[in-house]
Amino acid sequence: MVPRRIFLIGLSGSGKSTTGRILAERLGWAFIDTDKEIERKAGATVAELFAREGEAAFRERELRALEAAAAHEPAVIATGGGAPTIPAARPILGSGFVVWLAVSPAVAARRLLEAPNASERPLLAGDPRARLEALLQSRIELYRGADAAIDCDDLTPEEQAEEIERLWAEWQRDPAPPGERFYSPLAFAREAGNPSIPPPAAIVTAPGGTYPVLVGEGALDALGAIARDAGLEGRAFIITDTHVGPLFAGRAAAALEAAGYQSAAFSIPAGENYKSLETLASVYDFLVDHRIERTDFIVTLGGGVVTDLGGFAAATILRGVPFIHAPTSLLAMADAAIGGKTGIDHPRGKNLIGAFAQPRAVVIDPLLLRTLPPRQLRNGWAELLKHGFILDEALVRDLEAASIDGPPLTSPDLIARSVAIKAAIVSEDERESGRRTLLNYGHTVGHAIEAVTGYETWLHGEAVAIGMRAAGIISVELGLLPPAEFERQQTLIRRFGLPESAPGLDPRAVFDATLVDKKVRAGSIRWVLLERIGHAIVRQGVPDALVHHAIETVTRP
Repeated sequence: MVPRRIFLIGLSGSGKSTTGRILAERLGWAFIDTDKEIERKAGATVAELFAREGEAAFRERELRALEAAAAHEPAVIATGGGAPTIPAARPILGSGFVVWLAVSPAVAARRLLEAPNASERPLLAGDPRARLEALLQSRIELYRGADAAIDCDDLTPEEQAEEIERLWAEWQRDPAPPGERFYSPLAFAREAGNPSIPPPAAIVTAPGGTYPVLVGEGALDALGAIARDAGLEGRAFIITDTHVGPLFAGRAAAALEAAGYQSAAFSIPAGENYKSLETLASVYDFLVDHRIERTDFIVTLGGGVVTDLGGFAAATILRGVPFIHAPTSLLAMADAAIGGKTGIDHPRGKNLIGAFAQPRAVVIDPLLLRTLPPRQLRNGWAELLKHGFILDEALVRDLEAASIDGPPLTSPDLIARSVAIKAAIVSEDERESGRRTLLNYGHTVGHAIEAVTGYETWLHGEAVAIGMRAAGIISVELGLLPPAEFERQQTLIRRFGLPESAPGLDPRAVFDATLVDKKVRAGSIRWVLLERIGHAIVRQGVPDALVHHAIETVTRP
C-alpha cells in the first residue's frame, strides 16, 4: 500500500509551509511544519537555537522532529531546507512521497526579504541571494533525489498545491519503481545558466523551408535569441496546454521579451482527445481576437498534440504565419517537431486532417525531459528505438548499452542522433512520397489501437511499440526478418518498459481501423517491415490473414 505521507523539501523561500498547509486542506490531511514543531518544543526560534547550539545540534533536533512527524499518516510534512542533508533523515523521507519545491535563488531571496520574519533566517545572513545560491549548489543533488519536483518561480502557493495533488494522484496509480525518479512537467532550464544559442544537431533542408534543429541544455532560455537569429519580427503567440502552460510559458515569454518581442500565450486542454477541430477553432479565435498579422509568429510549447495542432494553426491562419517548435516531451522532440507534419485527429483516424508546413526552428532543451513522469519518458523513447530499428543499427547498440541498468532519464547525445536521422529523412522526402514512409514503422497498427480506444488508453509511443511488435511478427512470417533479430527488437522494447500487447481489444476493430490509415494506396496498406535491425523496407500486398494473425497476437489477453 502506498503510504499517505507527502514530504516537501527545498530551499527557504520555496513556499513549503504555505503550500503544505493549502495542500493538507485540499487532501483533508494533517499538516506538520517541522521548524514550527522544533520551536514549539524548544520554546525558542530557529534563529535562537542556531545561535545558542550551533548547526550540528539543530540538525539533531530537526531529525527528531522529522521522526515524530513521520509517525503520522495521512500527513503533509514541510521539512527544513537542510533536512535532506541529514543522512539519518533520508530513510524517513523514503517512507513517503517526496516533492522538491524548486525555486531559483533570486526569487527565494526576494520572498524571504519581503517576509515579516526575515531576520529569523540564520543561514541567510549577509547577502541572501549569494547564500541561497551556495546552499542550492551544495544540496541540489540531494534535492534531485526527490520523487517529484515542481517549479515554484511562477506559481502561486495554490497552484503549487494543485500541481502536487495531481502528481500525488498520478504517482499512486503508477509509482516509480526503486531507482526510477518521478518528475512533474516543470522547467529546470535555469540549471544550465547559459541562454546562448546551442549549435544545431541537424539542419532540415526541404522545399518547404530550411531550418536548424537545436539541441542543448538550457535552450529554452535562448528562445528569443533563436527567433531573432531566424529573422522573425512582430509579436510572438505561444500556444501551449493546461499542463505545460502554467509551468513553462512564463519562462518562454521571458526569453522572448528579453529579445524585444511582445508575447501572449493561449492554453488548450491537455490530452490527445483535444487534438480536434473544436480545439483548433479556439486557437483561431485567440489569434483573431489578438489581430494576428503575417509579420507575427507562433511558438508551439508542449508535447505532440500542441506541436501538431499549433503548427497546423500557424500553417492555416492568414494562409500561413511563421512558427517555432519548442517541444517539451521526448516524443515531440524525436518525432512531432521535426519534418513539417501538422494536423489534428478525426474521430475515425489519427492525423487525418493536416498540412505540411516547416517551422523556422526547432528548439530542444533536454533538461526539460528530466521533469517528466516515467511513463511519458518511456512513451518518447519508443520513437528513438524506432529510428534505430529502421535505419541505424549502431544507435540500437548504444540504446542497448545505455539501458543495461534501466532506461536513461535523458541523453542529449542519443536525442541529437535520433534527431539527425529524422532530419536526414525529411530533408530527402518532405511529403512522405518515398523514403519517409519508413518512419511509419509500427504506426499502422499503433494508430489503429489509438483510434479504437478513443486516444485515451494508450499513449502514442506505447501504441507504436505494440505496433512494432505486430510489424515484426509480419516480417518474420514473410521470411524477411530472422527470429533472433525480432527477439532483439522485443528485448529492447521490454527493457525500456514499453508494452508489447493491448489485451482485450477487438482484433477485427483494430484491423478495420488500419484501413483508414494514411498509408493506404488503392485499398492496400503499405507496410513498413524489417529485413534486419537497422534496415526497413516498404511492402505492399501483405495477405490479410497474416495481418489478422499479427493483430490477434498483440491483442490476446
